[in-house]
Amino acid sequence: MTFYITTAIPYVNAPPHLGHALELVQADALARHRRQRGERVRFLTGTDDNALKNVAAARAAGVEVGAFVRTNADRFAALREPLELSFDDFIRTGSDPRHAPGVAALWRRSAADFYRHSYTGLYCAGCEQFLDDSGCAEHPAVPERVEETNWFFRLSRYQKQILELLESGQVRVEPTARRNEALAFVRAGLRDISVSRPAARAGGWGIPVPDDPGQTVYVWWDALANYVTALGDGDELRTWWLGSDERVHVIGKGIVRFHAVYWLALLLSAGLPLPTTILVHDYLTVDGAKLAKSAGNAVDPVALVGRFGVDAVRWWLLSEVTPVGDTDFTVERLVARADRDLANGLGNLVNRTLTLARRHGRIRPAAVESELPGRVDAALRVGDFRAATCALWSEVDRGNRLIEATQPWKLADPGPVLAEVLGLCQLLTGELQPFLPSGADRLAGQLRCDGPPRPVFPRLGAAAPTVRPDR
Repeated sequence: MTFYITTAIPYVNAPPHLGHALELVQADALARHRRQRGERVRFLTGTDDNALKNVAAARAAGVEVGAFVRTNADRFAALREPLELSFDDFIRTGSDPRHAPGVAALWRRSAADFYRHSYTGLYCAGCEQFLDDSGCAEHPAVPERVEETNWFFRLSRYQKQILELLESGQVRVEPTARRNEALAFVRAGLRDISVSRPAARAGGWGIPVPDDPGQTVYVWWDALANYVTALGDGDELRTWWLGSDERVHVIGKGIVRFHAVYWLALLLSAGLPLPTTILVHDYLTVDGAKLAKSAGNAVDPVALVGRFGVDAVRWWLLSEVTPVGDTDFTVERLVARADRDLANGLGNLVNRTLTLARRHGRIRPAAVESELPGRVDAALRVGDFRAATCALWSEVDRGNRLIEATQPWKLADPGPVLAEVLGLCQLLTGELQPFLPSGADRLAGQLRCDGPPRPVFPRLGAAAPTVRPDR
């Protein structure tokens, strides 16, 4: 089995915040999980360098655009180590030598669906799209009224096909609420869309339209193409896009239309395979407002990891964030979740079990029957990370309840009970690895080692309760 997974590529008009970390950690957990199940995996992420908002931010900072973009793109690439990301490739659309030729090749494949057209409408620079009369729900700034003559794409030609793809589940959008949103948009009628802009408007920044240097490829067409252009035009393209068993996009709710409608139409036009699955997450908020630099509430994920550790940050992102509905972030919630689940839950289970087992000689873990792997598989298939982590913690609870119920320290022969709990700890450690790579490695080391166990997960709260003492 081959599994190709991508994130959306963020604008680099500002450094990364915790919302970017959410998507990267989700995609990383999926990639690690599939590798663990024996599949061939390619995990791609990167940065969208060619947006007008990058140009505007560079000008506002008084920095040359290329230098500004490189600096912020470096910060996104540098999330790899602190967040323990396992991506196989990182594409920068402004400088990667694969991208501009790939965009030009895709453009030419769709040439029959392009035509020149004059347009007047409201343009939101925040989300880089033309708006209807209702305005933009996410960006408070007054949209700019733009009058342009651009290249348009015959999106309307593909309405029936896209509707059938979404209704049949041939292209699966999860969760169901986001699938229904895409279906409602398509059923309301698709209109042709602008896929270029005057080069002068961006000061020459971006990818020129083939054979029309006065026009620049519209940033969304350019950005969506990265999923294909990053593969080049040889074996990697044949393996990971043309021939892959699954092609999965992990995106935020604000760009469902682009991925579940526009991208499908562009691929249909170009005669290329479609994504098989689009997994959509909602937003992180602070005090009910979406995380954003413009809102003044951005949370630096690197600083957060530096303060609380990668296990606590990854665990909060994967266990606390709901599949539907925005999730409000606070440091207090992160600390409480880490202390409850990691320190006092799994860490305590492994620590007390090993302490008891080593008091009674060398006890080998027993094979245990559990539905845990199947439950994790099912939850991750639909991108429900909260359900997957809940499945893990139901087994932690089972282990702790078994120790409390049997009180092995009172038994003449505690071996069978402790062997069962040790087997459960081994299973949990293996299933935890895609979620908390280094934390799972430390647990595995404890389970292999004959020395005295030490707490794997520190308590972060100043007033955190002490662990139940080992008898």
